[in-house]
Amino acid sequence: MSRRRPPGRAQPRLTCGRHVVTNPHRATDSTAGNGASPASSAPSATSAAISTSETTSPSAAASAPSEVPGSVSPFAGPSSPAAAGLPAASARALAALETARRRTAYLTDAVTEEDLIAQHSRLMSPLVWDLAHIANQEELWLVREAGGRPGLRPDLDHLYDAFQHPRADRPALPLLGPAQAREYVAAVREQTLEVLAAADTDPAGPEPLLAGAFVFGMLAQHEQQHDETMLATHQLRLGAPVLDAPAPPPAPADAATLPREVLVPGGPFVMGTSDEPWALDNERPQHSVDVPTFWLDTVPVTNAAYQEFIAAGGYRDPQWWTPQGWRHVQDAGLVAPLFWSRDGAGWTRRRFGHVEPVPADEPVLHVCWYEADAYARWAGRRLPTEAEWEKAARHDPATGRSRRYPWGDADPGPEHANLGQRHLRPAPAGSYPAGAAPSGARQLIGDVWEWTSSDFDPYPGFTAFPYKEYSEVFFGPEYKVLRGGAFGVDPVACRGTFRNWDYPIRRQIFAGFRTARSAAPGEDGDAR
Repeated sequence: MSRRRPPGRAQPRLTCGRHVVTNPHRATDSTAGNGASPASSAPSATSAAISTSETTSPSAAASAPSEVPGSVSPFAGPSSPAAAGLPAASARALAALETARRRTAYLTDAVTEEDLIAQHSRLMSPLVWDLAHIANQEELWLVREAGGRPGLRPDLDHLYDAFQHPRADRPALPLLGPAQAREYVAAVREQTLEVLAAADTDPAGPEPLLAGAFVFGMLAQHEQQHDETMLATHQLRLGAPVLDAPAPPPAPADAATLPREVLVPGGPFVMGTSDEPWALDNERPQHSVDVPTFWLDTVPVTNAAYQEFIAAGGYRDPQWWTPQGWRHVQDAGLVAPLFWSRDGAGWTRRRFGHVEPVPADEPVLHVCWYEADAYARWAGRRLPTEAEWEKAARHDPATGRSRRYPWGDADPGPEHANLGQRHLRPAPAGSYPAGAAPSGARQLIGDVWEWTSSDFDPYPGFTAFPYKEYSEVFFGPEYKVLRGGAFGVDPVACRGTFRNWDYPIRRQIFAGFRTARSAAPGEDGDAR
């Protein structure tokens, strides 16, 4: 039986949708009627142990991240002693929350207080808004909703509700300053860890929010998604570099000899999921989709290939653009990907404060849907549908089942994909052969988000959970779906079923694409 909510307290709603640019948050705050079991107000011994694990302010973790062997994220720490007595789901949630908090600290402590308060683009919030918003959503969902505790700062709810305040308007709000925001973050986390220690996270438990530690996983994803947004703000920020990371490894020896495209046999496959514990509502439920045979680029479109489109006059020729896309090209004055500049006969780019030649072998980055679609038309191809992308990434013809990831069901490792801000750029095309899909396609996870041709629509049998504002209010032709994640996406918020969405004009997100074509009559591969 669901816990009763105290009188006068509204259901929370994560005040952000997943799409990276339009709403700067990715989780929302309403439980759609699913309460959580009450937690004791007195912390247990386990609670006290957890509360000493990660209660310092972000400023205490300002140094560059140190790497844990075998982890794809440089922000993953060693197993916390506090996890020893926790159920498996709770221990996983603790690790995910701590990893996210280390990354938040790194991104916010890397800049001055002036930079935290400044709005570096009207497309983005001040970094200090993101920081306090992360804490406010954690307070709403984990302290108040999951823990049944009184609010720490209910007076802040309206300031950090993304639906009430567009990003462009947020600098004018009476926001918490950097020191106040960090104190708030630490106070909320202390209570969160007490709630987690007392929570019944049995996957078979009666409370949907707590089962499998779902609500804790949702908030870990929310924080990581804001970290990705803050990373995009860092890219928009002008000034000297403040972030650092090693370059990705060079392309493997076989990258130059990979086929241009791979064949994905036609037939039905299982799309979406009904059993991934922390999958969000728009990924559910799993359902069968029949996809005709098609060809897909083995790797994402590279900078070198995209420069051919530019050199061929692609931005000057309306035949490659949709009517809306051509209007946008003219209105916005587009001539190349965002952050590119002419340098004689070549191109340079600005990347987190560094100005450097555009690397020919990296996947192209910072292009909008209209640009991706125009390139595909110019190349005599098209963007893949969302279903085609997922079939290429997950379907295993040998077993007939859909995998969690292209390489199998194991969580991502550094050999599989470029994720977690391990590097501050995409890896060369053809990298990560260990992460290849059964189709032979590489880099379907990580490096760059990939635009698809599909609108953001619900799956058959969709049910909003835990609140409508996470996904349902964004369904429709206004948004296009992106898949696969990028180098700035943490593994907790990236899987073969994860769906991102955004306006087709967005370019500050870490997005690229690959192209597809329908199989011609007589080409092999139909598995019906």
